[in-house]
Amino acid sequence: MSRDRTNRNLRLSTRAIHHGYDPSEHQGAVAPPVYFTSTYTFGTVEETEAAAAQGGLLYAREHNPTTEILEARLANLEGAEAGVVVASGMAAIGTLILSLLSQGDEIVVHKTLYSNTRSLMKGGLPRFGIKVVPVDFTNPLKLARAITSKTRIVYFETPVNPTAKVLDIAAIAAVAHHVGALVVVDSTFASPAVQRPLEFGADLVVHSLTKYINGHGDVLGGAVLGRKDLVAQIHDHGVRYLTGATISPMAAALIMRGLKTLSLRMDRHATSALKVAEFLEAHPAVAWVNYPYLKSGDSYSIARRQMANGSGMLSFGLKRGFEGARSLLGHLELITCAVSLGDAETLISHPATLNCARKKIRPEATLAPGVGEDLIRLSVGLEDDADLIDDLQQALAHAS
Repeated sequence: MSRDRTNRNLRLSTRAIHHGYDPSEHQGAVAPPVYFTSTYTFGTVEETEAAAAQGGLLYAREHNPTTEILEARLANLEGAEAGVVVASGMAAIGTLILSLLSQGDEIVVHKTLYSNTRSLMKGGLPRFGIKVVPVDFTNPLKLARAITSKTRIVYFETPVNPTAKVLDIAAIAAVAHHVGALVVVDSTFASPAVQRPLEFGADLVVHSLTKYINGHGDVLGGAVLGRKDLVAQIHDHGVRYLTGATISPMAAALIMRGLKTLSLRMDRHATSALKVAEFLEAHPAVAWVNYPYLKSGDSYSIARRQMANGSGMLSFGLKRGFEGARSLLGHLELITCAVSLGDAETLISHPATLNCARKKIRPEATLAPGVGEDLIRLSVGLEDDADLIDDLQQALAHAS
């Protein structure tokens, strides 16, 4: 029995489980099959020519049925016309940039970015004649002054990595679109269950699928979602021959499995993160806390407008600064010190400590503007929030 689960007016949690897949088309398999193949066969020469001419199933770098179900499902959840899935979050960013920018173009970015994205912008793109202009996007007037006739893309994260501050997508998009620039938002810290930037004027959305969308810390993946013409350009040029950053079908299947529980997980992440943020804000050893749904924060009003909840990411600093952060991490018993985020496990990292280590092999390494030596990034997982607070409480006793 064939069932149309694509066009019905279903809610997000249901679409995350069913969209784009009909078991009757795959011998009744409830879970989408994993297509392990590098190439596809044809019955006739004419069929081969048709596939080559029409962009059909010819070679697995360009098409895979498992991956295409994931692409359709993610695009649907994000409210996008189309999507392309690649091997990692950085593959998504790199493929997007190389597909849409050329020598002589300019990209304006928020001053604070994920460290590897910042490395691409600071050390990679200028080598190819692309000018990168970092600006504080919390002030739209600064953005307006930075944009020129050569600006092709305005790029930012929200919430921002690692600060967890929230930027106003609609305000930034209005400034960018006034001069015809594309707006690209990295929404990894939120996921489509929490925030959909296209609804606020973004043209493209980037996700590291490694994080919340997969949610289990066991696979890498990335996605670009948005306008059909832009996604087609990224797929047909970027994935096909610029980067070849193809995701494996097994990784795509695992990400689809994680996607089925996205809404449930994001609700739990957010509920626990708010409790942890409120605990930290009240602790005498803590100097400051950034969490989107913390009422005392400067991001609260924007977050309430464009996010369904505060997600699971927060940052904070201790009154003892750098040394206090190192002491805290050294005394945690339950919370795991690791650099990723969005896992079932609660993960914590101290960017300044990592930067000190990097300096031993890259003396030029620096923290991003807006990231102080005291900043601690916390990805609140799915454990009982009381246990997380207990662990922070005992560790803070050593860091005070």
